[in-house]
Amino acid sequence: MYFTGIYSFLFWKDLYMPKKPHIQVIIMLSKLPINLDKVDKKDIDKEILRAAIIAELDAVNLYEQMAQLTDNKDLKVILMDVAKEEKTHVGEFQALLLGLDKEQEKELEEGKKEVEEELGK
Repeated sequence: MYFTGIYSFLFWKDLYMPKKPHIQVIIMLSKLPINLDKVDKKDIDKEILRAAIIAELDAVNLYEQMAQLTDNKDLKVILMDVAKEEKTHVGEFQALLLGLDKEQEKELEEGKKEVEEELGK
């Protein structure tokens, strides 16, 4: 199974919309930061999950940006609902990743503690 060609969405797009000022939109098209063909077999599932998380976060950004652009209330509702579903997918992949990568789980907790300390909470 080879995933070296996986991309999610990211490119800059200049838009001119008659009823809105000129705006610049970021549409995600992220290339995987790693060549999965070179990943050790024991780590492949963790890397696949990380790539899936990246793709889902890119999709969240895309749908939320498109929702901000449209004046169509029905379309906005659907785009925001789809973005919410993508966030659920992030959670699903993260749950699997944390089950496979105990260091990731530990560092996630450490990051949470650091934020709480910095913010005095």
